[in-house]
Amino acid sequence: MDKVEEFQKYGKEQMETATATAGEFAKGVQAIMTAYGDYAKKAMENGNSFVEKLSGVKSFEKVVELQTEYAKSSYETFIAESKKISELYVDLAKQSYKPFEGVMAKMGQMPGTTQH
Repeated sequence: MDKVEEFQKYGKEQMETATATAGEFAKGVQAIMTAYGDYAKKAMENGNSFVEKLSGVKSFEKVVELQTEYAKSSYETFIAESKKISELYVDLAKQSYKPFEGVMAKMGQMPGTTQH
């Protein structure tokens, strides 16, 4: 009977952990969505700025120069924002798993369980 009570206790702890983790998970997802929104806004602003500059150009050489600058800037922004968003995903994964580490360790210590 003690094993059943222990198992129920661990189940309750897991449920409490899952509930607490849901709030942290939501915050992480919100941070990721905000980062995507910020990147989209930057990309739109850079594109609009490029078109404005391009509309005032009189020579082909200047068009090529502006296009090159825009491409380089867009690429650098993409790489920086991608890295930032990737790090947010990694943090989200770590935060989501962290509360379960203790529970899993306890489950491994339960009598009658084996560790692989």
